[in-house]
Amino acid sequence: MTDATEKKDYSATLYLPQTEFPMRAGLPQKEPQMAARWQEMGLYKKLRDDAKGREKFVLHDGPPYANGNIHIGHALNKILKDVITRSFQMRGFDSNYVPGWDCHGLPIEWKIEEKYREKGKNKDEVEINEFRRECREFAQGWIDVQSAEFRRLGIEGDFDHPYTTMAYHAESRIAGELLKIAKSGQLYRGSKPIMWSVVERTALAEAEVEYHEVESDTIWVKFPVTEGGDDLKGNFVVIWTTTPWTIPGNRAISFSSRFPYGLYEVESATNDFGPQPGEKLIFATRLADEAAAKAKVTLKLLRDVTPEELSAITCAHPLAALGYDFPVPLLDGDHVTDDAGTGFVHTAPGHGREDFDAWMAAARELEARGISSRIPFTVDDAGFYTSDAPGFDGARVMDDNGKKGDANNRVIKALIDANNLFARGRIKHDYPHSWRSKKPVIFRNTPQWFVYMDKELGDGSTLRSRALGAIDETRFVPASGQNRLRGMIETRPDWVLSRQRAWGVPICVFADEAGNILRDDEVDARILEAFENEGADAWFAEGAAERFLAGKYDAVQWKQVRDILDVWFDSGSTHTFTLEDRPDLKWPADVYLEGSDQHRGWFHSSLLESCATRGHAPYKAVVTHGFTMAEDGRKMSKSLGNTVTPQDVMKESGADILRLWVMNTDYWEDQRLGKTIIQTNIDAYRKLRNTIRWMLGTLAHDKGEEVAYADLPELEKLMLHRLAELDTLVREGYDAFDFKKIARSLIDFSNVELSAFYFDVRKDTLYCDAPSSLKRRASLAVIRKLFECLVTWLAPMIPFTAEEAWLSLKPDAVSVHLEQFPAVPAEWLNPALAEKWEKIRKVRSVVTGALEIERREKRIGSSLEAAPVVHVADKTLLAALEGQDFAEICITSAVSVVGDDGPAEAFRLNEVAGVAVEPKLAEGKKCARSWRITADVGSDPEFPEVSARDAAALRELKALGITV
Repeated sequence: MTDATEKKDYSATLYLPQTEFPMRAGLPQKEPQMAARWQEMGLYKKLRDDAKGREKFVLHDGPPYANGNIHIGHALNKILKDVITRSFQMRGFDSNYVPGWDCHGLPIEWKIEEKYREKGKNKDEVEINEFRRECREFAQGWIDVQSAEFRRLGIEGDFDHPYTTMAYHAESRIAGELLKIAKSGQLYRGSKPIMWSVVERTALAEAEVEYHEVESDTIWVKFPVTEGGDDLKGNFVVIWTTTPWTIPGNRAISFSSRFPYGLYEVESATNDFGPQPGEKLIFATRLADEAAAKAKVTLKLLRDVTPEELSAITCAHPLAALGYDFPVPLLDGDHVTDDAGTGFVHTAPGHGREDFDAWMAAARELEARGISSRIPFTVDDAGFYTSDAPGFDGARVMDDNGKKGDANNRVIKALIDANNLFARGRIKHDYPHSWRSKKPVIFRNTPQWFVYMDKELGDGSTLRSRALGAIDETRFVPASGQNRLRGMIETRPDWVLSRQRAWGVPICVFADEAGNILRDDEVDARILEAFENEGADAWFAEGAAERFLAGKYDAVQWKQVRDILDVWFDSGSTHTFTLEDRPDLKWPADVYLEGSDQHRGWFHSSLLESCATRGHAPYKAVVTHGFTMAEDGRKMSKSLGNTVTPQDVMKESGADILRLWVMNTDYWEDQRLGKTIIQTNIDAYRKLRNTIRWMLGTLAHDKGEEVAYADLPELEKLMLHRLAELDTLVREGYDAFDFKKIARSLIDFSNVELSAFYFDVRKDTLYCDAPSSLKRRASLAVIRKLFECLVTWLAPMIPFTAEEAWLSLKPDAVSVHLEQFPAVPAEWLNPALAEKWEKIRKVRSVVTGALEIERREKRIGSSLEAAPVVHVADKTLLAALEGQDFAEICITSAVSVVGDDGPAEAFRLNEVAGVAVEPKLAEGKKCARSWRITADVGSDPEFPEVSARDAAALRELKALGITV
């Protein structure tokens, strides 16, 4: 007999949660073990074997440079890619991820040169293929490091067989693509102004520069009019420029016929140099006063000057006395504006694209007028003036460290000496810098190899028109990416392919003095075979020219080009030796995903290369992400101490926390990261983990029994309805690459609808009901489905946690990542039921609000002590409650529902009209097992301390041999 004063402990008779899945995740310790397990078990191969025969879904990896540890941008990028490939793999596709690396070019070459400089070694004294060998070894070392770092992030892919642009087969294919372009007549040698890095001694493309604010000299220069109307000769046209060093390269002045100009006379002057009273000058009307203020003069308008008069003007060069004794014509140009300056644009065709275009457009007419259209080479590769800039021997535009040389000052002094400087000043503006050396570049005219953008290709198309057509056929996420890429393609100049460096795939063609390219299939075949077997080093080996020409051509006439290819051509060609050449992939890719800067980079070069050789884009969709900023919105910077590294986050919190942050961001825009944001994601993760943990604990008592849908209680059918809705949302979200929508929906569902509602309501049933209880068995069956859906849906996002949870429930399973998203029957979708339960939950919210006050005022300790009276005047709400165990739904011991307005003092919520609640205390005794207060406690003599429901459960347990 139990002593009457001694309460029996019934906890052993309850189906309380039991699990070894810990509340504290310990991700930093557990994740590396899990990643090692995946590698040891060959998960990647198992995924491929499992997916054989399925439709392929291919995300083609944009290659990072192999030259350092990964940073937060890499982590963001690779996590997004991993989520995409995993989500398609788990939805019935063969979704293979092949990582790749960009191995050529300056980022790596620069590092080897730095090592040489530290040792006092000169790169030019090292045999070129020895230098290339060191570059190759350096790249391979960082590939190994980055592979390990990416795997630590939970990235799953073919890391044992990645693609690299320095692989022999890749170099052969890249060279083959170049030769296709050459054979089709799209490759040509030309002399154009290109962006040139003095520091790196190479040409750069737009994709290789970034813009930073600089302060520059700015000058207004007088050009004497030598030919034109009688009252214009002897006067001056005034130009404005922010690059004084380009004045020796001036060959013309551009104006616009779209806005008015005038002839002005200086009335007064208060300057130390420059225009004096009586001088007459021509300006755009809108800009005359602004220019006058810079020179500290006042101007009087004498008369308007027409476009026809301007076209007839020829000027002398302002430095004619130094040897610049050639005519300077005026050209009508669309690029001229009257927003700033003078309305006249100093035109140096060797130092700017628009200048070059204007000059070349007028070249034939100028030659007819006896004006040479030759473009001078005024600056050499080291930034020094050449003989085409007489009077400035030894002057330098920029030094080897990217610092401003003395060229500006010498030109300005020469202009003052010639009495042709109108005014000078300083201006802050954005200026291009090499994104590798971070130093300013210059525009200089050099012979380079180009690909035509506008040459007709034999089918009525041009490379530009093909690319624009391909953009129209491509899906962009976000959609704004389409206009961005289109705008770049519409306005870009011919593609500069050549780089004056050593580490890369060479422009493997032979050309004569005139730039004509040798086209011979046998020569090309020998080159490609050599590259396939020996790599691109074969081009630089001794006797290479004779080997490839094989005595068929004269190596003196046909010179071997020694420039290397723009690395964007390398990466733009990756689709050939991955998508086309690997049987586990396909061409075109379903999606390319990179940062938004790749509209001018990899998306751009891949599009042009593929359109040049195949007429189509190598991708069906382009997804872009923004950049990661510090928590306060500033750019991450070591000097500011606000950088966040993926290595640190993984060490302190785990990769799944970093992945959850990526999933919770609007990654299409720039996103922020810092301690507070990381903590926010840790908190969200803990709640999600606790939901999973509770399900695991509850399912420890699950026998795997299925319950027919028709036999399920309404609440279980409601949960299945929500799963059906979420199934659509999840699948559509993964298709739309909208991961935040999925993550937020699943987190909210777990916290609000499961933990705070469904699980709370069903805990009494799950813990206390008899083994035979249909409601309990139904609830277990539904929780099993909730678990399977949630964990598989989350697996692409937080793969370590999903794996841990899956194997906790199914220890005999291989991996959650070999599973498919569960099929959701159509019958689960039940909008009418959901609408009904929305009404029930509205009424419940009023009860909950009333009980919160009772708890706060300490009139009750738990909701089971309450038996509220619920007044429902709204007939639709009242009808929804009919037949429901509303006390169970409200987690109270009893509830009385009355169809009236209720007393004035009853509790109400403004947002739920027609419902009032009177809090009342439950009557009866407290059940020692379930803690509900009911009148039937003690009604069963065998179990006098519990309610009739619990007594029946205990009797059933006892019959099963369980000690009660």
